[in-house]
Amino acid sequence: MPFALFPLMLCVFSVGSAELVVAGVLPAIAGDLDVSLSDAGLLVTAYALGVVVLGPLVTLASSRVPRTPLLLGLMGLFTASNVLAALAPGYAVLMAARVLSAITHCTLFAVCIVVAGSLAEKGKEATAVSRVAVGLNLATVLGVPLGVLLEEHLGWRSAFWSIAGLSLLALALVAWRPPVAPVPVAGGAVDELRVLRNPQVQIAILITALAMAGVFTAYTFVNPILTSLGGFDDSTVSWLLLLVGCGSLIGNLIGGKLADRALMPSLVGVLAVLGADLALMALGGRTPWLLLVLLVVFGAAYFAVMPGLQARILTAAGGGAPTLAIAINIGAFNIGIAFGAWFGGQLLGLDLGLRAVIAASALLSWLATAVAARELTKDRRAAGASTASATDPTATPHRAVPVGAPNRAVPATTPQGAVPPATPNPSAPATADATTD
Repeated sequence: MPFALFPLMLCVFSVGSAELVVAGVLPAIAGDLDVSLSDAGLLVTAYALGVVVLGPLVTLASSRVPRTPLLLGLMGLFTASNVLAALAPGYAVLMAARVLSAITHCTLFAVCIVVAGSLAEKGKEATAVSRVAVGLNLATVLGVPLGVLLEEHLGWRSAFWSIAGLSLLALALVAWRPPVAPVPVAGGAVDELRVLRNPQVQIAILITALAMAGVFTAYTFVNPILTSLGGFDDSTVSWLLLLVGCGSLIGNLIGGKLADRALMPSLVGVLAVLGADLALMALGGRTPWLLLVLLVVFGAAYFAVMPGLQARILTAAGGGAPTLAIAINIGAFNIGIAFGAWFGGQLLGLDLGLRAVIAASALLSWLATAVAARELTKDRRAAGASTASATDPTATPHRAVPVGAPNRAVPATTPQGAVPPATPNPSAPATADATTD
């Protein structure tokens, strides 16, 4: 990994660990702070709401802040929030610390992804994004288990102290070797909002929400899937999940390379594989070795989707300002996760069983595949029309219209032998023989 990307990966690892580790130490927090487990669970809910609701607002408000000072400021605030969590004397202060941490989450992730894409060679953006996103893989595979291990031996506060220390290291590396030049960011809030009007960006965000809903309808219940459906012993679940995490790490790196080679075709293919894998899991989940293989493939396919979705937004934005779009896409991840967990729970509440939950995951994944396939078809039609226009000397020239700009169409036909009229310039004098110097 290039050193310029390492501090960004460490930032993502710190933020990902802070988000996920709480679920593993909830019983200890509830016991120490004398609150119910359901009240302790609101720490997870509040964090997710902070990411979805407040995150994009922070991104929009900071759109004109240069990237290096923005990264330093956000990581400083994130580090302070984890110190506050570690020192929290009661539930209210811990809740405030979690909300403060959530405020930084969206923009930190978005800036890290945008900066990684800008540092990459043209056509290698998805690979750069996947390398930074390794931090999220490591947070799942290493960060959460290590946090739980610290809690078992040193108490739940030690998990937050360790995240604060790691965040401070990431902050120091960004300050020492900034991954971007300290120059003002082009554009601002208007440019960030304009990118959101791009239909390709909107569809990418929709695909993200659908794909994550498909993944977490089943993955939320991975423990009972392994034990009740697959017949594995409870003591082996953590090791089996480690295997799934290793699959996700490999899938993330492969997904980045595939997206650089063929962005939309690879995205459609990976989503189709994810749906097929879940369908096979619903049919053959009672065979332990088959279930384990399918879960590893599931982890790989799940994380292989991520670089392509982020790269789609970066490429669709072109020379625009994609940070807000990336931040909203991260919010879409959380919305999909929340919906998937709720939907799976509703299906179990109807006594439909774990197989029905997994089958519903497959259907949602295939719905995401269908939307992505439709985008691929539109891209190919547009590319074909562009090629035909370039090779046909009789074709009427077509002027590209920016997203959101008024479409002043050129007349489709002209009198024989006449020169097609130029596109009117609203600011030019309305005279028949006007010329320009």
